[in-house]
Amino acid sequence: MQGFILNLNKVKDEDLIVTILSKNSLDTLYRFYGARHSVINLGFKIDYEKETSVKSTISRLKDVIHIGFKWINNYKLLRVWQDFLALFYKHLKDAEEIDEFYFELLDNASLNWNKQNPKRIAVESYVKLLEHEGRLHTELDCFLCNLPIKEDISLIRAYLPTHKECTHAFSIKEDAFNELFENKSTLYLNDKEVDRLWYVLLEGL
Repeated sequence: MQGFILNLNKVKDEDLIVTILSKNSLDTLYRFYGARHSVINLGFKIDYEKETSVKSTISRLKDVIHIGFKWINNYKLLRVWQDFLALFYKHLKDAEEIDEFYFELLDNASLNWNKQNPKRIAVESYVKLLEHEGRLHTELDCFLCNLPIKEDISLIRAYLPTHKECTHAFSIKEDAFNELFENKSTLYLNDKEVDRLWYVLLEGL
């Protein structure tokens, strides 16, 4: 099966506890250290097998093949990608069920990661995630004071819309808000605005 590595924890010697998002599950597996093992890292997409054992409560990660991205050797792109995927571990680690939406979301993002500013792809992907989870607030009512928003819109954690005066945070134009929330596009946002939305995203999914 294939999956994205969302988290790595070193245990004794060089062994690892690896958390992998596949199409229908979040697997936490044990990987024994070995000189012949391929190198794995946070954010990598891999093909793998899991081996269960009656002697252990955690299955073993085996037969790992790294499925490389075209941009994998670009450190700047990889770092943003790793920061993005680390958010998914925190968001999904306690979920009882995982549907394939999350895998497909990351798979599509990885294919386009080097074709434009990757933070744009992350922001657009996050809006799709919010919509999928029923958390996308498209109404222009301030989350803090509940009054209508008639001018520029500030977005706080989970991209909740607020008055600029209520949060004293950066704001975006209404047309940019509508394009982002309705069409999942950052077309009307400049790079500075995308950067700010990226930092809001880093607060957590």
